[in-house]
Amino acid sequence: MKTVYTLLSALILVFTVQTVSFAQSTDLVETFKKHFNNTVETVKKTDDPAKKRTILNNSFDKMISTIDQIESLGTLTEDDHGRLNVLKLGLIEKQNELNGVEGFNEITDENLDEFSDYAQDYLEQANNRTITIGVTTAILILLVLLLI
Repeated sequence: MKTVYTLLSALILVFTVQTVSFAQSTDLVETFKKHFNNTVETVKKTDDPAKKRTILNNSFDKMISTIDQIESLGTLTEDDHGRLNVLKLGLIEKQNELNGVEGFNEITDENLDEFSDYAQDYLEQANNRTITIGVTTAILILLVLLLI
């Protein structure tokens, strides 16, 4: 019985080391793009404009909250921190535009589908602002996006 536990422990250790050695960094912007793609699909499937607006607001809130949590980890380089801040400010700007605050006109109910495409395009164009993060942080981000 003792050899079974020893063998099992050794296998777990080998797989853990292998996983860590092959772990690659993940691009945060790509994670947000996937999340927002799902948001856009949901918005387009929804008929009620109030629900569309709520879905978009919730998605922006999740992404902004996730960025805040990543910033609190303190594991980013100064350059990545700057890029993350630019991304966060862009998301806040899109949310302000959606809700008609901070000098923006509110997006009309008829234009919510187009606005979701517009916001998605913003994230798609964020390629030059890539932010690489560790796999552990990427898993944390996915969990935060799913749970919030």
